[in-house]
Amino acid sequence: MSAVSRSMVLAGVIIGLLGGAPGRAAEPDEVARREMVRLVELEVRSLARMTGIETIDPAILARMREVPRHRFVPSPLQPYAYRSHPLPVGHDQNIAAPLLVALMTQLVEPAPDDVVFETGTGAGYHAAVLAGLVKRVYSVEVAEELTRRAAQTLSDLGYTNVVLRTGDGYYGWRDHGPYDAMVIKESLDHVPSPLLAQLKRGGRMVIPLGPAQGPQFLTLIRRDAEGKVSEERIMPVRFSPLQGGERL
Repeated sequence: MSAVSRSMVLAGVIIGLLGGAPGRAAEPDEVARREMVRLVELEVRSLARMTGIETIDPAILARMREVPRHRFVPSPLQPYAYRSHPLPVGHDQNIAAPLLVALMTQLVEPAPDDVVFETGTGAGYHAAVLAGLVKRVYSVEVAEELTRRAAQTLSDLGYTNVVLRTGDGYYGWRDHGPYDAMVIKESLDHVPSPLLAQLKRGGRMVIPLGPAQGPQFLTLIRRDAEGKVSEERIMPVRFSPLQGGERL
């Protein structure tokens, strides 16, 4: 085999390892997303004894490889979009670390026919991840500017099954409930009764519980088929407090 032929074979192997189609090298952000997901998988395994979660559903990981996270952060922060930490998006809100996006999504067990409620839309990234896993996402954000920006980004990227509004997520979005799953992305020291009332029997809610300046725990809330509610602490976390009404 000639040197040229060997080079062509080697190039094909490299592209294959990166997951690119023959004749097309992976885009830089594609490679970055794959590396981000690889790190998430490592982090999940390292925390398994604490969380009880050893692996993330492959469908969730596939979504995280697809969604261009850099499109959801301010331009100056785009070079850092695929690192394993949260990033500010304005109005005291952050785009969560990829690990937390993966864990929170795993905990609510999204299914294709699910209708999901989310509060703390922020930049819209988590809604975009959910959009490819469920039937519809209804998301509430207290900051009007963030709602507008998230709506524009989601529209530009073609996500048509996410509906946003500006409002106080503490009260949910009763018009479209009850919900199969609820993702609460800001901390509270209790589970709001309006949110519980909008959670279906058999539904799951994930929420960071704890005082704004004290210990918080990512908590899984389940409502069983008889309507009984249970709580399970998953891991310590630190989230901004839920903003709205008197909590602004």
